[in-house]
Amino acid sequence: MTDHLVPLATRALRQPILALWAVPRSTSTAFEWMMRMRNDHTCFHEPLGEVWYQGETPLWPRATPDSVRTPGLTFASRWAELLDAAEAGPVFIKDFALYLDSLWTDEFLAHFTHSFLIRDPLASITSMHRRWPDFHDKEVGLVEQRQLFDRLWERDGHPPPVIDSDDVLADPATVVEAWCEAVDIPFIAQALSWEPGPRDEVSWWDGGSFHETLRNSNGLEPQPAAPLSLDDVPPRVVEAHARVIDDYRYLHQHRLSPT
Repeated sequence: MTDHLVPLATRALRQPILALWAVPRSTSTAFEWMMRMRNDHTCFHEPLGEVWYQGETPLWPRATPDSVRTPGLTFASRWAELLDAAEAGPVFIKDFALYLDSLWTDEFLAHFTHSFLIRDPLASITSMHRRWPDFHDKEVGLVEQRQLFDRLWERDGHPPPVIDSDDVLADPATVVEAWCEAVDIPFIAQALSWEPGPRDEVSWWDGGSFHETLRNSNGLEPQPAAPLSLDDVPPRVVEAHARVIDDYRYLHQHRLSPT
């Protein structure tokens, strides 16, 4: 039996792990950096994604015999690390639902306070295509986001909180404050600002090549969304967008309102 199919250990935690389930290219790492600026949580950057991409037995569909593999890195070893950290104090993780769909058990999911960050797939897929033109449909991530959202809603009797990247960028303070209230942590306005500089903490993949904007940024600041049209993107983006736009619209209607 492969590692990702082995039931993961459960523990009674003093408080759940705070999770933001995002999709690639959704401003999620900037949001994670805001959490790091709070200094009240131990933060992990895509801890399960690292296993999915470069653990001992990587699961990403584009893996080759030459793909990076980290000896000793498995879902079980990473999960034990997260549980140890959560026993010591508050923990926040930013990760993608697509990495853990094989781990969804009620026992596993009970360890988290769940929340979601979505983004218009035309924007997120276009951005991913620029860097990974050979991306796999699964790496888009919205299908698994919706599946996890629905499972949690059915389990809990109410939907978990959802925020949209466009709303975050339009009015960061308002949306972050609404999210903080929804996940029951205090809002810290000062955490929305930081100095440009290295971001080694979020650079396990390819030395952090995806995070140039974050390195040059000085905070979550209001900025207009760049206009995009299906007429102006490659056919591969159009195809992938068509597969997931209904999932995005479904999640979008449940987002926390910026007003």
